[in-house]
Amino acid sequence: MKFRLLTLVALLLSPLCYGQDRPNIVLINADDLGWAELGCYGQDKIKTPRLDRLAAQGQRWTHFYSGAPVCSPSRNVLMTGRHTGCNDVQDLKRVDTREGNEMNLRGDWPISAQAYTLPESLKKLGYATALFGKWGLGEYGTTGAPDKHGFDTAYGYTDQRMCHTYYPPFLWDNGKKITINDPFIPGHKHQPKGEVKAENYRAQNHSSELIIDRAVDYINTRGKQGGKQPFFLYYAPLEPHVAMQPLQQWIDQYPAEWDAKPYRGQNGYLPHPRPRAAYAAMISQMDHNVGRLLDALQKNGLDKNTIVIFTSDNGTTHDVGGVDHKFFHSVLQLRGLKGQMYEGGLRVPGIVVWPGKIAPGKTIDQPAYHADIMPTLCAAVGANPGDPRGENLLPVWLGKTDTLPNRRPMVWAGGGYGGQVAVRLGNKKIMRRNLLPGKKEPGNWEVYNIASDPAEKNNIAASEGKLIEQAKQILAKEYKAAKGYPALRINAPTAAPAP
Repeated sequence: MKFRLLTLVALLLSPLCYGQDRPNIVLINADDLGWAELGCYGQDKIKTPRLDRLAAQGQRWTHFYSGAPVCSPSRNVLMTGRHTGCNDVQDLKRVDTREGNEMNLRGDWPISAQAYTLPESLKKLGYATALFGKWGLGEYGTTGAPDKHGFDTAYGYTDQRMCHTYYPPFLWDNGKKITINDPFIPGHKHQPKGEVKAENYRAQNHSSELIIDRAVDYINTRGKQGGKQPFFLYYAPLEPHVAMQPLQQWIDQYPAEWDAKPYRGQNGYLPHPRPRAAYAAMISQMDHNVGRLLDALQKNGLDKNTIVIFTSDNGTTHDVGGVDHKFFHSVLQLRGLKGQMYEGGLRVPGIVVWPGKIAPGKTIDQPAYHADIMPTLCAAVGANPGDPRGENLLPVWLGKTDTLPNRRPMVWAGGGYGGQVAVRLGNKKIMRRNLLPGKKEPGNWEVYNIASDPAEKNNIAASEGKLIEQAKQILAKEYKAAKGYPALRINAPTAAPAP
């Protein structure tokens, strides 16, 4: 009964009610891109003209959050509309298989065969579905492979560890390993001495260029077919995840004086002679490639009937791989980075464009997150969203309202970085850290008013006992340890306050 009611509501809100064809959907999910690393979000050093223009053409959401502060669980939320408390992947985890005495790592922990994904829901409506870039939810041969979850076409990486290099030995092409670099470049090396040369860490084929070429070819093919079949294209570029290996033409756009000394790989990943310029270059290269995708839509006459969404899987990475988030003010005044459930680890860009439906140039302050994408897109096209935990944002997209006063709580729960949970209720976020068993003592509850204290400097937990109890009740209902993951100690006694 619940599914039928959700489907009826989606159909009533769908463009089909107005006699229009179903829109195409392009969902773009960057990797480790910080909230303020685009010009349209306040960045003043890194050049992102195409994404800035995209934001001006639609809505720019200022309180938009990833599904998790790290990669794979965040992508699980984006693909299912279900937060990490009730998903298969609750942290970065590997599948281990043993052959004799040797361990063979088989990739990221896969989503289950029962997981109901956005491409599966769209495929039931006749959509063609394609993935270009990083998957991270299961290797081929496991229950989480892309072809088992609704993708007709898939080209790129399945394994987030392989994504540590832009010059891998192979990419997956619809389940087949296609060699692209021999020899390839591993993503980690420490070079304590000698001249650091970027060309020493490059090979023949840069994966990002191959991936965007295939994505553009896909759109050109859809255009040649007259746009008769709607399509869902999930473009998941690697940038700006380290190692830093951008093409030289993008590095040359940035001042030499930015980098007084090279990065030698001392904090992981590959060395680079100009780390600040290289980091900016990765984002500019990604911006250019997004532009190529948008240009292909326009060239083929598909842009007017296509929803485009741009976001990132989590906030800016910490000080690894030569990244200097302080230099770029990557999270502005926000607290925290990738891996943390403070604002800097979760808040990400959220740009939505739908010509003729979404008014251009509007800023939206309504809190939303990745769990909302699937139910919203399903409502937009009349698909069955299954049993999502996210909110339908379509009324805000279409300008019916600027706020959702009764939106569902936003929930995060994961084992990474010591184990942590967070719930956002209205303007307040309730969180707790160090919840993995056998680790540190569980932290005390923290409460922040994000509207008045976006930097999360003032913990008001002492005066918010009722709100903490409400968050506990929500987590008791919404959180369950997934298969293969330890249960978090959410309700463990709090430590006595320091004297």
